[in-house]
Amino acid sequence: MKYLVLIPDGMADESINALGDLTPMQKANKPTMDMLASKSIVGTVSNVPQGMVPESDTANMAILSFDPKIYSKGRSPLEAVSMGIEMMPDETAYRCNVVTLTEEQENYEDRIILDHSADEITTAEADKLIKTLEEKLGNELRKFYTGVSYRHCLIWKNGNDKYNFMRPHDILGKRIGDYLPKVEDGGEEFLELMKKSYDILKDHPVNLDRKARGLKPANSAWLWSPGKKPQLPSFKAKWGLDAAVISAVDLIKGIGLCAEMKSIDVEGATGNVHTNYDGKAQAAIEAFKEGIELVYVHVEGPDECGHRAEIENKVRSIELIDQKILFPVYEYLKSCGEEFKIMILPDHPTPIRIRTHSIDPVPFMIYSSKKDMNGVTTFDEFTARATNYYIPDGYTLMGELVEK
Repeated sequence: MKYLVLIPDGMADESINALGDLTPMQKANKPTMDMLASKSIVGTVSNVPQGMVPESDTANMAILSFDPKIYSKGRSPLEAVSMGIEMMPDETAYRCNVVTLTEEQENYEDRIILDHSADEITTAEADKLIKTLEEKLGNELRKFYTGVSYRHCLIWKNGNDKYNFMRPHDILGKRIGDYLPKVEDGGEEFLELMKKSYDILKDHPVNLDRKARGLKPANSAWLWSPGKKPQLPSFKAKWGLDAAVISAVDLIKGIGLCAEMKSIDVEGATGNVHTNYDGKAQAAIEAFKEGIELVYVHVEGPDECGHRAEIENKVRSIELIDQKILFPVYEYLKSCGEEFKIMILPDHPTPIRIRTHSIDPVPFMIYSSKKDMNGVTTFDEFTARATNYYIPDGYTLMGELVEK
C-alpha cells in the first residue's frame, strides 16, 4: 500500500465577494481533486486544539498524528533542526523574520508593519542581511542563522523560551508599539535587539537596492515563537511505514526530521505561489519508486497568498497544485498496479479577509483505490461541512488513513 498526503497549506478560506461569494477552493478549477472527492470519505477536522495558536507547527504535527498538546514546543526549534543546527539543552530558538516597517516615523514604536515577508525576499538577499545582524548583534550567547526567504533563526543561550511574542502576520497594517516586547514583562533584551536591527538594516545595501527596484525593504528583525530542543516519536515506529516529507519550508522539514522521516529537497521550491510544482510531483514519484510508503507533500503557496491578500494567486495556487502535483502523482499511483490511498487537506485556514490563520476546522478527503465511496461533487469548505462527518482531534486523522 502506498499513501500520498497532500497539504495545500492555508487553502481553506471564507466566501469572498470578489469571487462571486465563492471561496478560493470553490472558484479554483481542480478537476482531479474534485473527481477524487466524489469517491472519497469527506469531512472536516480540527487540527489545532482549542486554546492553542493556529500555527503550522501545531497543525502539521496533528496531521502527522502527534498530539500538539503534548509535543508542540514552538516552531523555531523545528526549523532549527531542518537547518542542521545542533541545539544544546540550555539554548532557545526564536523565529527571526525580516519584515518591512514604515520608515517615515521618528520612533521605532510608531512604525507600521507593512509586510511580514518583505515582499518574499530572496534567500540570497536575506542571507546578506542575516550575516550583517550576526556581525553586529551576535555574541557568545546568541547567534543568527539564515533560513529560507524571510524565515530565519536566532539561537540564544539561556534565552527565555516562555516569552509571549506577537506573530508579525497577525498585525499587518498596524502600529507596532502596541505589540512589541515589553520591558515590564521581561522583554527588554528582545525589544533592544529589534530596535537595533532596524538601525542596522534600514540603509543596508541590499535594502537600498530593493527600494530602487520598487521592492519593499527588509528593514527590521521580528522575533517570535521561541522553544527548546524538540523531540518527537518516530513515525515509522508508530505506523510501521517508511515515510518522507517534501516541503520548501524549514518548519515542515524539521517536523519530518524529528519524526525520523526522510526530508527531500526540491530545487526551485520557494514556499510561495511561484514554486517548482513539477519538481515536487517528480520527487514524490521518485520517493515511491525508491520504496517510500508514505509521502507527505506540503505546499506553502495558498497560505502565503492568504497572508498577502492575493485572491487571484490563491485560486491559481490551488489550480497548480491540482494540475501539476496531484494529477501526475495520482496517475503514477494508478499505474503501479497496487492499492493506494490519497489524503488531502489544508493544515489550517488562512482567510484573505484577516490575512492570518484561523482555528476553524478544515475540509479533508481520504481516497482509497480499493473502495469507491459516495463522496461530494466538489471538494470545498461547504461540501465537506455538509457531510456532518467531523473529527475533533486532528492527531487521530492519520489513523483514519492508515488503519481503515
